[in-house]
This record gives sequence, structure tokens and C-alpha cells, in this order.
Amino acid sequence: MDADPEDPAPPQVSARGSNQSGMRAHNERLVLSLVRRHGALPKAEIARATKLSAQTVSVIMRELEADGLLLRGDPVRGKVGQPSIPMSLAPDGAYFLGLNIGRRNLDLILLNFVGDVVGRRRAAHRYPTPDAALDFTAEGAAALAALLPAGHADRISGLGIAMPFRIWDWAGAPGSAAAAMDAWRNRDIRTELAQRLDLPVFLQNDATSACGAELVFGQAPSGGEFLYFYVGTFIGGGIVLNGNVFSGVTGNAGALGSMPVPGPGRSRQLIDVASLSLLEEAIEASGGRADVIWEDWRHWDVPQPMLDTWIEGAAAGVAHAIVAACALIDFPTVMIDGWMPPALRARLVDETRARLGQVDLAGLSPPAIVEGTVGADARTLGAASLPLSERYLVDTTALLNYR
Repeated sequence: MDADPEDPAPPQVSARGSNQSGMRAHNERLVLSLVRRHGALPKAEIARATKLSAQTVSVIMRELEADGLLLRGDPVRGKVGQPSIPMSLAPDGAYFLGLNIGRRNLDLILLNFVGDVVGRRRAAHRYPTPDAALDFTAEGAAALAALLPAGHADRISGLGIAMPFRIWDWAGAPGSAAAAMDAWRNRDIRTELAQRLDLPVFLQNDATSACGAELVFGQAPSGGEFLYFYVGTFIGGGIVLNGNVFSGVTGNAGALGSMPVPGPGRSRQLIDVASLSLLEEAIEASGGRADVIWEDWRHWDVPQPMLDTWIEGAAAGVAHAIVAACALIDFPTVMIDGWMPPALRARLVDETRARLGQVDLAGLSPPAIVEGTVGADARTLGAASLPLSERYLVDTTALLNYR
């Protein structure tokens, strides 16, 4: 392995490891987490960051390299001393499946170890049912595994599922759909898929999963605390505290769609004013085909007046929800993402900023409102991050002060 370079030491860090025997699994995760967040790093820099001994880091990195999880880069020569050898994640070191169960679509992706999408499967429906989701996932997982090089299918480390909790409570389902979706009450989709796929399976609320994707794959704001909105068929969100998604006792913390917002004559929930289902209803009421907004998030052929009306209502609702949330937790940043063209997302963010300026903020510090960095795939990517995080990453609190 490389010798420590003679370059200046990095700033003081807090990502401490342990040299005690029996802690190798944690220390391996710590090394992988640092390399994932900051890119290729040499042994000496990792040792400084973690406060582990150079010998311990050398052993860890050799074993991770032998396991196919790290790749050795070209030597980097400094002015003095031996060259350093940066180590980076091996793209084919492990793979992860992510499933998003949505109101209009089922989405399944296969990611490699660095977060690139190897392949994807998608199926449209009028409403999701457990049996259809099981069959789609089993067939799709087999098809995606077949895309991998020979011998790599056994590197698939698990499946993550992103779906709305209490999915049977979705509003607006017609009678037959409501009856079919009621089957979700008595089904354990996580256990059933674990049995069919013979893989570890993890389950999380879909909007919370999208929030988690910002931490693992996106460019989350520095400081480790932000409020997150994801606009899909129904709006939802997530809370990040101390660099980690806060999911609460039941896993449903950050249920921002349920927040009350002002309405004409009565209060309503944010889900009633800022969800894409409202835009869908407007398109259908005008005789148009609402499927255009679900077929491709990048390009929508929707009349501009409809978009303007939706943005106006959605931004006003989100602004009020932001004020209510910031009255409880002093969020410095709010991120807004969703299933929509980037230009529309930018407009929604701009209009939300404007609306926030019209709300009484006495006693509060207004947060910065920015666009999400992951995009429409955030829920599915967040689902795939669940097995990745469970097996290979550490609590991100340990990485907050590392630069």
C-alpha cells in the first residue's frame, strides 16, 4: 500500500473509528462512506480523517480491495516522500435493487456500487395491487440480473421498497379500485418479496426514501439539517436532522402532505393543494389525456394556463407548510423536488420563495429554498439506497465535519 504523503494535514475532523478488535465491520463501512462522499482518497488521508492508525487503514483497504469493493488508482507523486495511491469505489463491487410503488406506475431499477443505473423496468397501471407488484418485481429482478456479467448476479445485495404507508387510504380511488387496493391492508409486501427473491428486503415511505436519496446520491445542503418536499401524485416529504433522515416512531415522520394549510372558508391539507393529482384532474376535466404527465417527466404537453394555476396553488400551500415546520425546527434550508420537468420545478421553487415572502414570518428565520438535486427518480433511487446503507454505509453524522 502507499506511504503517507507529506502534504498538509486536512482540517480537524470528527469521523472517528476504532482500533479495537471486533470493530472491523464498522471501520470498513466508515472507509467506504468517506470514499463514497468525497471520491478517491489515499490511505494517509483516510487515516487522518478517521483517527485510525495507518496500519489499520492499510489492512482495511487491502481487504476491501480484495473483496472487489475498492479500486486502486494511479500513484500521485508529491514534492517529497513516496507517492500516494488514491482508492475509489469499484462500480461492480455490489448492486442494489430499488422498487417504487406509485399510484400510476411501478418502477424497478438496478444500481451499481457507485450509484449508476444498470437497468430499469417500468409498468403503468390505474392503481397498484399487491399481486401485480409481486409479479412485476420478481420478473423484473430476474431480467435486470441477466444484464450483469457472468457471476455478478450474486453481488446483488438486496431490494429496497419505496411506497406510501397506508396505501389503501389514497384519496380519489373509484369503487372497484378502492376494493382492490384494500387488499394491501393484510399483505406484507416486504416479507413476500424477500421469500420470492431470496434477498434482504427493506421498506420505507416513498417520500422519505426520496429524501434519503439526496443524502446518498445527491448534493444535500451542508450542515446536516433540511426540510424536503417531493411532489408526486401526492406531495410528501422528509426531515433531515444531524445528517440523517428522521423517520420517527412509526416511520412516517415528515408526512408533510398531511400538514394543514389555509383554504377558502376552511383549512385543508397540503396534499389537497400541492399534489400532481390536481393537475391530472384538471387535464381530464378539460377533455385531455392526463397520462402525458406520467409517461415522461422530462417533457409535458400541458396547456400553460393549467400549469400556472397549479403552480400558484401548490406554491402557496408549500410556503405555509414551510412556515409551520420552521416554527418547530429551525430549518436553514428547504429542498423541493418531484416528478416534473426541471423548468417546472424551478418555477415552483421561485414561486414558493415569492409566496414565503408574503407570509408573516415574525419570530422566524426564513430558510433558503432550493431545488432538489436528484430529480424524478428520487423515490426509486432512495429505495435502492436502503440495502446500500444497511450493508455498506455508516450513520452520516460521523461524516458531517469531514471536508
